[in-house]
Amino acid sequence: MTYKRSKLELYLEVLDAIDKGTGKPTRIMYRTNLSWKPLMKILESLQDQSLIKSEKKGSSTIYRITDKGKNVLEYLGRALKLIEIK
Repeated sequence: MTYKRSKLELYLEVLDAIDKGTGKPTRIMYRTNLSWKPLMKILESLQDQSLIKSEKKGSSTIYRITDKGKNVLEYLGRALKLIEIK
């Protein structure tokens, strides 16, 4: 049986990937197993909430997690582990 990830889990997986050093959108997409359009919506939403920031390096965009993003990742990650919804 397949398991569908919740929105919260998707957002946390993207934050976690960025926190672990995966900054390029394509790499984030592969690491989180998301397609391009949903990933772009998530990245935009995370930026709007100041959880990540983007930097231009040449023609590439690199994403970095903010302190606020690290706090959210830590607290919500712990909460998900406690609840373990499946």
